[in-house]
Amino acid sequence: GINAEYGKQWYQRRVREAVVSTQSTGGEWRRLFRAVSPGEVQRAKNMLKTMMLSQCDGTTAVCEDIGRQMLTYGRRIPLAEIDARIEAVTPAVLKRVMGEYVYDRDPVVIGLGSTEGLPEYGLMKNMMSSPLD
Repeated sequence: GINAEYGKQWYQRRVREAVVSTQSTGGEWRRLFRAVSPGEVQRAKNMLKTMMLSQCDGTTAVCEDIGRQMLTYGRRIPLAEIDARIEAVTPAVLKRVMGEYVYDRDPVVIGLGSTEGLPEYGLMKNMMSSPLD
């Protein structure tokens, strides 16, 4: 998801930047849905594994990771199983999951305070519409 918070003096400029960011993110998601290459998927898997391992560099981080896994899965997941789950992702799996959970889903937009610069909901919904439309 995309989350943005802006102070009063920066609001109009930041809303425009957020809209451009959302549009480019939607465009990138459509591109991934249509034509993600196996090389891109492998690079992303390598980056994810590197990031996950680098976050567990101390006892506090390891304890947080154990707690997160216990809350999510009800058990500690061995590194070999995490690696196998990540390696199971293919371009076809990515396309199926994006089609099921990302496209043709209504986005959640919350505006608090001065919202006159916020784009209309229909425009934001269009950014997330099916790439096959």
